[in-house]
Amino acid sequence: MSRYDYVVVGAGSAGCVLAARLSEDPAVRVALIEAGGPDTAQEIHVPAAFPQLFKSGLDWDLDSEPEPGIGGRRAYLPRGKVFGGCSSINAMIYIRGNRADYDGWAAAGATGWSYADVLPYFKRSEDNERGEDEHHGVGGPLTVSDGRSRHPLAAAFVEAAVQAGHKTNDDFNGGTQFGVGSYQLTQRGGLRCSTAVAYLHPALARPNLTVLSSARAHRVVLDGGRATGVEVERGGVVEVVRAEREVILSAGAYESPKLLMLSGIGPAAALSAFGVEVVSDLPVGQGLQDHYAALLNFRTGRESLTGAAAAENAALLESAGRGPLTSNIGETGGFFRSRDGLDAPDVQFHAVPVLFHQEGLGPVAEHGFGFGPCVLAPTSRGAVTLRSPRPDAAPRIVHNYLMTAEDRECAVAGVRIALEIAAQRAVSDVVTGPYDVPAADSDAELLAWVRRSGQTLYHPTSTCAIGAVVDPELRVFGVAGLRVADASVFPTVPRGNTNAPTIMVAEKAADLVKGATG
Repeated sequence: MSRYDYVVVGAGSAGCVLAARLSEDPAVRVALIEAGGPDTAQEIHVPAAFPQLFKSGLDWDLDSEPEPGIGGRRAYLPRGKVFGGCSSINAMIYIRGNRADYDGWAAAGATGWSYADVLPYFKRSEDNERGEDEHHGVGGPLTVSDGRSRHPLAAAFVEAAVQAGHKTNDDFNGGTQFGVGSYQLTQRGGLRCSTAVAYLHPALARPNLTVLSSARAHRVVLDGGRATGVEVERGGVVEVVRAEREVILSAGAYESPKLLMLSGIGPAAALSAFGVEVVSDLPVGQGLQDHYAALLNFRTGRESLTGAAAAENAALLESAGRGPLTSNIGETGGFFRSRDGLDAPDVQFHAVPVLFHQEGLGPVAEHGFGFGPCVLAPTSRGAVTLRSPRPDAAPRIVHNYLMTAEDRECAVAGVRIALEIAAQRAVSDVVTGPYDVPAADSDAELLAWVRRSGQTLYHPTSTCAIGAVVDPELRVFGVAGLRVADASVFPTVPRGNTNAPTIMVAEKAADLVKGATG
């Protein structure tokens, strides 16, 4: 039995941050438990190669249950099973969300989580190559940079959007989110800058940090209503890793609620049905939110990213950190309102200079490109529940995409914006024909197409939300010495890609933990 002050479960986007920040104090002992292993695969670090990680050994490779709102299809849900977690397999887009997201959290009872409260943590994490200003920080572990690919097909989307009457925006994390432009990325020198690269690797030499890789967490060990450790299986051996001070779950919006439920923390009736003794009756796993997206795909006679792996491009990446292999694929995009009267956007676009279809798993045998909307502020809610009391069983996941009229209307309005942009000269000049686009423009056909062709944008959140499962200091209600710190604690999904907000949560959580024991 090993003993530590803090045991962090999950070496992903949040866990790497927590392990690094907590181990800054040489007087404390930190254990970081990760089901995967080191981030040594080349495809992790070469930005354009990340789709090759889908359904590999570095992917939890989850699937939803049949989703009622999209015709009973199961959604493919890639999640990183490797140091860095999803920050090692994602599209590297650095988006914080909207001021209204965090002010809304605070107004609903999440004290200390307003935009003014969280901005310092965003800035503390950041080393933005553009320099420091009121919105951005320098000197933090996480390199944030402008993209180095600048593919003409991605730029064509921006030009067409301007031709359709939309404004450009050179900083989606600045004074306003609205508009179109290029995304800033978590890249360093043209390579991926995951939280493993930014936070964990520099901390690995510390004698007070122990990383247990290839170790599956089974449950939180509880004694008299207090978390005292984590039961893990490693190399076929089950052991308990003891926490003298706190256990912190950072396993993500699907796995953190599963671990809580396996530990007796969750909906009492559901746990009892599996023979799990109830320790704390909480709505764990409820309130699941995600961004549902649908990309129009077009054929083109122009060069796409299909030839990015050519030898000359590999040489360019190695020598100068530039070229097509630095592409994050989702190079450009923007934020829109689906209807008048909205103060914050409810639609986000991503534009990709390559065919991206069949949930990112479709064959890419010809040149193409795509762009399209996601429902940015969904009102549909899903759930993560147990499938089995076995720790190695995947949870049941239902997002309930497009189950509310508001979300369906938003999706259709977003596709109409996409079709208007597609009709502009900057797109029509490079398009040779449709690959996967709606066949007609009626609301019914647009919605039917969204249901057929849409997919997750990989942003699950809110299954252990502040106010429902944890308090504003991220402590689990009814259990001492236990916190959750990852995207599952978001009261609502932010308006944008969720990696930067997850890192912010971990930065703030580190301060909360230190403050509780300092």
